[in-house]
Amino acid sequence: MVPSMDELADQEAPARVGHERARRAASFGAAAAAYAQHRPDYPVAAIDWALAPVRRLARRPAEIVDLGAGTGTLTAQLVASRVLHGITPHVVAVEPDADMRAELRRRLPDVTAIAGRAEAIPLPDASADAVLAGQSAHWFELDHAMPQIARVLAPGGVFAGLWNIDDDRADWVAGLHRASGRRGIAAFSSFARAREDYGIAAWLRGPGESLFWPPQEAGFEHGQVRTADTLIATMRTHSMFLIMEPAEREAELERVREYLADEPQTSAGEFTLPIWTIAQRSVRR
Repeated sequence: MVPSMDELADQEAPARVGHERARRAASFGAAAAAYAQHRPDYPVAAIDWALAPVRRLARRPAEIVDLGAGTGTLTAQLVASRVLHGITPHVVAVEPDADMRAELRRRLPDVTAIAGRAEAIPLPDASADAVLAGQSAHWFELDHAMPQIARVLAPGGVFAGLWNIDDDRADWVAGLHRASGRRGIAAFSSFARAREDYGIAAWLRGPGESLFWPPQEAGFEHGQVRTADTLIATMRTHSMFLIMEPAEREAELERVREYLADEPQTSAGEFTLPIWTIAQRSVRR
């Protein structure tokens, strides 16, 4: 379960959307511990694909920035040497929210975690071989963030975004989205329609074409073992639910619980939520 398509692609009423987007972006710290517990990780193959251009660089260890690192889900995977097949990673996590950053430090005390935003990255020029953003790049103000990312990347370095999205090609997952009012959930079908419009690939092909080579994209099958309780706990960490009035939130989540209890695939206890992981990458010119 991942950010809503409203987070990724709402093009209506710019002032209202901007205010709500800011509220959502600032909402996660209150749920930092639950976020760390319930959000899914990323397929190793997706991380490996995102970082493939790094292998062409001579510098070792590889300097990797996890931008918008949250509570460190991707960070933890990046520090695992098996991900990079022989490349020794040195990872710096950059996260603006103090509560999320504190949770990251609690989980990963040996990782350097610093306060910072994508729009003002507190790192030197050309200091990184890779900048990765797991489940965070849709929050960036691209006209400010992407030049900052280009600044900290060495020539030939790679920027990559990764997103876990519910694979609603499964009928029961599409039904789950209907039960939840499609709020707080990003799905394969809606993401496929929106990702070019909401930004990063379009920015890289437009304002960013002098800074980055054209973007590439790949998709990877993934999944997360859930129960009704843990799936609902995951939904509680999504920004749309975090900013709801409590009564509205509980009513929507109760509809989800009733749906899961009635659906054969989810009514017996544990089940696997099918996830499609999208990875986009672009190499710094």
